Amino acid sequence: MNEKNYYNILGISKNASDDDIKKAYRKLAHKYHPDKNGGDDKKFKEISEAYQILSNGEKRSQYDRFGRVFDGFAGGNQQSGFGNFGDGAEFGFDFKNFEDLGNISEIFDMFFGGLGGKKRKTYKRGSDLEVIQEITLEEAYKGVEKKLKIKTFIVCQKCSGLGHFPEEGLKDCSACNGRGEVKETRNTIFGNFSQIRSCAKCLGGGQIPNRVCVVCSASGRIRGEKDIAVSIASGVADGQLIKISKAGEKGEHGAESGDLYVRVKVKPHQVFARFNNDLIVKREISLIDVLLNKKIELFAIGGKKLEVEIPSNFNLKEKLIVSGEGMPILGGFGRGNLLIELEIKTARKLSAKAKKLLEELDEEFDD
Repeated sequence: MNEKNYYNILGISKNASDDDIKKAYRKLAHKYHPDKNGGDDKKFKEISEAYQILSNGEKRSQYDRFGRVFDGFAGGNQQSGFGNFGDGAEFGFDFKNFEDLGNISEIFDMFFGGLGGKKRKTYKRGSDLEVIQEITLEEAYKGVEKKLKIKTFIVCQKCSGLGHFPEEGLKDCSACNGRGEVKETRNTIFGNFSQIRSCAKCLGGGQIPNRVCVVCSASGRIRGEKDIAVSIASGVADGQLIKISKAGEKGEHGAESGDLYVRVKVKPHQVFARFNNDLIVKREISLIDVLLNKKIELFAIGGKKLEVEIPSNFNLKEKLIVSGEGMPILGGFGRGNLLIELEIKTARKLSAKAKKLLEELDEEFDD
């Protein structure tokens, strides 16, 4: 049974509120902090331990009921999975006092020699890139392959992208003793706080090359330009995004490259307008051509010559539809349609003979 009376240590009653506990702790911690003149390290740790227990609702409830706290690995450890360590007495430390450990990494150090031994170097992959590639409507119709020149970080050929020369060997980092991480401890008015961070000298690898590459300043990459081939499928839409894996910025120290995204921009066409997979074309015809049922001659986007007949009783305000002469359906079968928008051209001036013929024609329609 823990004989410490945490309420007496903080000078409060058992009915004290959370605010009362916090105020009492701050007052005493300020008074007994070891960094102050007249401070008391032992007393400060005792105050911190009391505050840790009483400021936590679950721990305070356990303390009030049993006179001790079953925390962390102690007291049956149903969630820890490490077996029953009791209060840690067998190992010479007290799990209830967080300052005895400082950081969970130290627990692993005690049992397993650290978090998996020496840390393996891991570096951030290169950034993703996006470029815009313009193509014509004809190229979108047929499909095309484009050669791109991308200015970005590329692999350093001198060191093969590693940033150092493995054949020259490695040595343990003196800053972290080969562990790849260092412990930092800060003293505050609330106690000593520790944290584990990656070693800045060896970048978390635990080892330092005997010889680094001066061409890339040990990064494994340099500024440069690379050629990328992108295949654009027939039927591609304006604004469509094409992903090329690992064709982006080169990562540091041999880390993988980012991805390249190519955004397709289809240039406006002088003849055809596009709506999804359909193409729209405008044609000017005379009224005589309509009356005589003359065929409309035009070229499709693929270069095919078409002759389109206007059906009888056709509403000239509608569009003529030529099936299968539009854009290919991307990733599918078939094509869209070609829509012909008709515009009636009228004569600027009619001769007397032409007027007479039209009047006779008008009478025929009336009959």
